[in-house]
Amino acid sequence: MAKSVLDAIQDGEWDYEPEFQKNKDFDATRAVPGSDEKLKILAERIRRGLPLWHPDDRHIYDEQPPAA
Repeated sequence: MAKSVLDAIQDGEWDYEPEFQKNKDFDATRAVPGSDEKLKILAERIRRGLPLWHPDDRHIYDEQPPAA
């Protein structure tokens, strides 16, 4: 059984889905989509076997942070 998306691809497991992770198990990011910072975060999520996307990640360039 693959531990990450990369492992699954290497094993030819094309229908792999990571185990469900509660959103509290990993943090959302305010990094701008497409930025080096965002790509590093996505790479780290892959290495850790987490979903690429968190529902509260920043989705668009000019999105304002939530009010504190």
